[in-house]
Amino acid sequence: MRMSNKNLDFCFENSLVKIIADRNYPEIKLAGLSVGPFEEGNEYEVHYWVGQEITNQGIAHFREDDCLDATKLYKIVWKERVQIAGQISELPEDFYPKLRRYLANIKGEIARKPEKIQEFEKTKQLAGDIVNSRLKKIVALSSSGPGQTDQVLKKITEEERTIYQQLSKIIGDWKAQILECSGGKQ
Repeated sequence: MRMSNKNLDFCFENSLVKIIADRNYPEIKLAGLSVGPFEEGNEYEVHYWVGQEITNQGIAHFREDDCLDATKLYKIVWKERVQIAGQISELPEDFYPKLRRYLANIKGEIARKPEKIQEFEKTKQLAGDIVNSRLKKIVALSSSGPGQTDQVLKKITEEERTIYQQLSKIIGDWKAQILECSGGKQ
């Protein structure tokens, strides 16, 4: 059974990520969990939710290559557009959780920095372009039959896999009903 976006987000929040300490900081003890101590410049592996809290406190930051930004989104849009017909590019498995958080972070900055409105709108447009492009391809691939399943499943995220499999079933059932040879008189 496929996981819901809520469950996938929970898994992402509890996945391990790398952070880099921005300053020295003593060990932090939480209920049943301790992190640190942190030494400025060193890299640490923590659960995403812990990393988020630590970055919010200015103790550390996420590694640059682990974060989404406009440049990475532009590259993904470009990659999607240059794919030959019937092909879909590979996205990191955690792309959608990172995208939602990236959009939320920019939106959250708007109250303090009104100039972020334009950045948020542009980012939302890029995200929409990616989602729409991939959705069109997933619809087309899900209607092409089971021959491409393994190849497609390797390149799509868990969120996309869910919709691909649901669409494949709906389309397969519909085709079977349309092409059924029993019943009515001729």
